[in-house]
Amino acid sequence: MKKVVLLIVILMVIAIFWLAAEEKAPPATRRVKPALLVIDIQNAFLPRMDEKDKKLGMEMINYYIELFRANGFPVIRVYHTHPQMGPKPDSDEFQFPKTVASRDTDPMVIKNHPSAFKKTDLDKMLKEKGCNTLFLCGLSAVGCVLATYHGAMDLDYDVFMLKDSLISHDASLTKAVQEICKTIDYYALKLVLGGVGK
Repeated sequence: MKKVVLLIVILMVIAIFWLAAEEKAPPATRRVKPALLVIDIQNAFLPRMDEKDKKLGMEMINYYIELFRANGFPVIRVYHTHPQMGPKPDSDEFQFPKTVASRDTDPMVIKNHPSAFKKTDLDKMLKEKGCNTLFLCGLSAVGCVLATYHGAMDLDYDVFMLKDSLISHDASLTKAVQEICKTIDYYALKLVLGGVGK
């Protein structure tokens, strides 16, 4: 009888230590592999946006593009068109303004829906590049950027809005989007990207 009790006590001690070790094990983390999505800052749509958002937003978008480029991470251009309503891809209205720091060599996605993931190759492109963490800027904060944010979440990407680089028709709505979504500012992102390495 004593041997049975001793065996039970030993098994209980082993189980307690095993459970304690399980609780202390750090959660598995995955390495951050970022990409920047610059969404719909096209000549056709910019005139409809709030001037306050536009002034700061376009300046900050360039800062973010340069930050990603300096750290060797992808900058992906996203363009919107509608088969009947345009803007047509070969038109000036379709293009980003010449003041934008993007390059013709930056990957490009053309979409017909608010989310840049719906019926495009964006997810495939990001997976081929090994990207798992997305940072969004552009317009409209309450439309295509927000739809892309939720589309990324649905596909299990870590996704963040970039502070002061979102544009919409109403600056108060832009601010609301930044408050309800995961948002990161320039200086915090600079630290993150510098720590990630290429």
